[in-house]
Amino acid sequence: MSSHASLDLSGRIALVTGATGGIGGAIAHTLIAHGARVVLSARNAERLATLSDTLREAGLTPLGTLAYDLQDATAISTALKSFAAEHKRLDILVNAGGQMQDAPLGMISAAAIDQTLQVNVAATLHHMQYAARLMARQGSGSIINIASIVGLVGSANQTLYAASKAAIVGATRSAAKELAPKHIRVNALAPGFIDTALTAHYTPAVRDKVIAGIGMGRAGTAEEVADVALFLASDLARYVTGQVIGVDGGMLL
Repeated sequence: MSSHASLDLSGRIALVTGATGGIGGAIAHTLIAHGARVVLSARNAERLATLSDTLREAGLTPLGTLAYDLQDATAISTALKSFAAEHKRLDILVNAGGQMQDAPLGMISAAAIDQTLQVNVAATLHHMQYAARLMARQGSGSIINIASIVGLVGSANQTLYAASKAAIVGATRSAAKELAPKHIRVNALAPGFIDTALTAHYTPAVRDKVIAGIGMGRAGTAEEVADVALFLASDLARYVTGQVIGVDGGMLL
């Protein structure tokens, strides 16, 4: 390791969407613990307030909160404009907001398609655009998108979710090529089976079957995903862009 590169994020301003979710919350916690000034974003203001209190009890103070719905493009625009006006810069963007609606082909509703693509894809694109503008001003930045192993290899009954996460992979790689000359790095994480609220509805039988297909023989934790996000946010990853890093314990689908 070179002497000047580290995991220290002191003085850097970050925005984490989906901060009240398992992975988003863990990433926010980890970034703050390493010195970043983090604005927490999610749909539910009460849950954001609870998260802020929990972080403060752990000795970690978030920079602020922003409550808005990722399905609402106007709300996203308003929130990001207020963020830019207040903080003037953005060093780290983590697009962790997302949803998963499992359904077999033939049973996927039009509403589910619209909602999933809006939250998982369109909202990520909106945030990337605002981040690119702010980061271009300062000539640096790190954008971290949350994809999924399902978006890389597919999974039965998850065609909609897989399509949305595959879109994130394509967007990440394209944006990385476009923004590299501006020294803005764009990478994605592709988590496997992680113990969060998103996977809590699995029955014990389904859960056991999934874990049987994981090389390391266990589910992952949100903190393990957060550690890789920390690496991508830091100067240790200063020459890493356009990558989709699996955090899946050797999962086979």
